[in-house]
Amino acid sequence: MHTGQDIHDQRLLIVDFGSQYTQLIARRVREVGVYCEIHPFDAPEDFLRDFAPKGVILSGGPESTTEGHTPRIPDAVLAFGVPVLGICYGMQAMAAQLGGAVSASNVREFGHAVIHIEPGTELLQPVRDAQGSELSVWMSHGDKVTDVPAGFEVTAGTASAPVAAMEDRERGLYGVQFHPEVTHTHLGTDIIRHFARDLCGCEGLWNAANIVDEAVAHVRHLVGDEGVVLGLSGGVDSSVVAALLSRAIGDQLTCVFVDNGLLRKNEREEVAETFAPSNALNLNLVVVDAEEEFLDRLAGHEDPEAKRKIIGSTFIDVFDREAHRISGVKWLAQGTIYPDVIESAASKFGKAHVIKSHHNVGGLPERMHLKLIEPLRELFKDEVRQIGMHLGLPRQMVYRHPFPGPGLGVRILGAVRKEAAEVLREADAIFLEELHAANYYDRVSQAFAVYLPVKSVGVVGDARRYAEVIALRAVETTDFMTARWAHLPYELIERISNRIINEIEGVSRVVYDVSSKPPATIEWE
Repeated sequence: MHTGQDIHDQRLLIVDFGSQYTQLIARRVREVGVYCEIHPFDAPEDFLRDFAPKGVILSGGPESTTEGHTPRIPDAVLAFGVPVLGICYGMQAMAAQLGGAVSASNVREFGHAVIHIEPGTELLQPVRDAQGSELSVWMSHGDKVTDVPAGFEVTAGTASAPVAAMEDRERGLYGVQFHPEVTHTHLGTDIIRHFARDLCGCEGLWNAANIVDEAVAHVRHLVGDEGVVLGLSGGVDSSVVAALLSRAIGDQLTCVFVDNGLLRKNEREEVAETFAPSNALNLNLVVVDAEEEFLDRLAGHEDPEAKRKIIGSTFIDVFDREAHRISGVKWLAQGTIYPDVIESAASKFGKAHVIKSHHNVGGLPERMHLKLIEPLRELFKDEVRQIGMHLGLPRQMVYRHPFPGPGLGVRILGAVRKEAAEVLREADAIFLEELHAANYYDRVSQAFAVYLPVKSVGVVGDARRYAEVIALRAVETTDFMTARWAHLPYELIERISNRIINEIEGVSRVVYDVSSKPPATIEWE
């Protein structure tokens, strides 16, 4: 339990230069107990000054400091007087702006490298003490620092990049050419912990217990005695929001669960059981059977985006109708999480990106004239899971695979029919059941079945069967931006295939998707 200090006060600023690893840097900082936020390199200087961080990390990026009009470190950052750690492009920008030199390298380093750490380094000394002078790291760069600025010392190097790390201890400025945030760098988290906790002086207040305590206090202050309504889907984010708000305001919260006929097998029953009065997570739960309404509106529509829009607008209609039956509601709760905020936030600085149409439910707050509360908007998915466990949610709910907002509607290719949904629901359940039984469910990041609008001839017993095809999809990924198809054992795939064909009358054939992302997407629609 923390001493009442705002756990946001001790915070780091991560300046984003466009690296694919920027969110990973933030996750690593949070993992060592320190709050941080990501903001773009061209955020207004007065905003950065008001942020008042205890330290700054400069991300990598795809640009080259050797070219004109490429991103630069904001003057305010270098004037803070707090420790600054530049990673890859961040180190090169630091060198270039403080009087050093950067040039294109004849030898590009992409992948594993071994650096030699010099004695006396402040940033890397704990790693050197634990590991010795040689450290295996992950590089991804074409340019290299060829001359360090005045006041800096070279603290690590490789044969092709003599300046693999540099530091000006007097000013608290540090740079590394490698990526400590990725798991491929040995002891990388130790480097980030040392910077955030020791060099920046942060105590490590950012943990599940403190996050919950502060969120509960904030919600109670914000909401007062007014009512809150939440669309509970059974997914991780909405379930954690429900548990958190329940702890904060009790029966002032009403959750509406809409059964659209496109859910996973037994989803409705599992949600009702998890949040039943017999459990500690007792909620005011309204269950709405809207299967017929959704399927009627979807009838005959085959275009994926059209189906998404129909499902989204129908949900708004159903949810709005049910919410207005609840008295005293002034707030709408949503499960927005930090990656959603980052994606759309450039909003503040004129760089808004379009969020996929299935993220949350746009338009509800305005239509319903409700104030919006988003208690998870500062959290990454792994942090959401941690506080879900802290709040007592079942592990199988907290660590379940992602499920798209439109549900089976975008896993039934072509027009959505009730019969297709029933077949797909059973096939998907068999797939996941077998993954659990073989201890593969937690070894893949996402797995699901897809209903193909293609008929194939099969033979079951002595009878000919002419029926649809089910595709199985399983992927491994850390960020869902890229993904590799999961190399499941052939015996496991065979067992799943046999069960689906033998147990589901409407399936004649099962295929396994071996497409990675890119070029394919994870979902089929």
